[in-house]
Amino acid sequence: MSETPLETKTPDGLPLVVTKLFKGVVYREADEKLWQRLMELSAQARDYVAVLGLELVLDDTEGHAFLRSSPDADADLPRLIPRRQLTFHVSLLLALLRARLAEFDQQNSETRLIMTAEQIREMVSVFLPESSNEARVLDQLATNIKKVAELGFLRKLRGQDQTYEVARILKAFVDAQWLEEFDARLADYRSALAGDKTAGETA
Repeated sequence: MSETPLETKTPDGLPLVVTKLFKGVVYREADEKLWQRLMELSAQARDYVAVLGLELVLDDTEGHAFLRSSPDADADLPRLIPRRQLTFHVSLLLALLRARLAEFDQQNSETRLIMTAEQIREMVSVFLPESSNEARVLDQLATNIKKVAELGFLRKLRGQDQTYEVARILKAFVDAQWLEEFDARLADYRSALAGDKTAGETA
């Protein structure tokens, strides 16, 4: 008489945890109960998404978790987490926000970096070429801030239209090695911006 193989039971809460991760970033502060279940099931969640060519990034210190494509994934697997093409100016804004967050962490014991739209404008303006059309520059910056907010790296404070919190998850996307190359990258930015300005004058 042949033995019946034991059925593998899905741990309670795993489908919910994985589904939430597929919908976007999971934050501890947003749902403490879900976060606790994620911590308990992190090993099972990693194994589950690995089959799909994904890896779980979980930072208990910062309190966030998300999925990204695994560098070791089968090349034949379709990409479930799409790559996002960022414009030059959005990339510059992300770089400056990340550098500002690193500076803030070194100088403060608090964890929340709050910036107004005016402070962000002043931070970015140092790297932008002079323009006679200030309104156009401000409109472009507002568009870039909106895009960064849509990506989840800026959070508009409730009841304060022009005030934002820099989301700490930015540290997971712009890492320490990237920051070490920041000065060189800014030199590239300045060269590219100077090129944009020359092209505009020629046009």
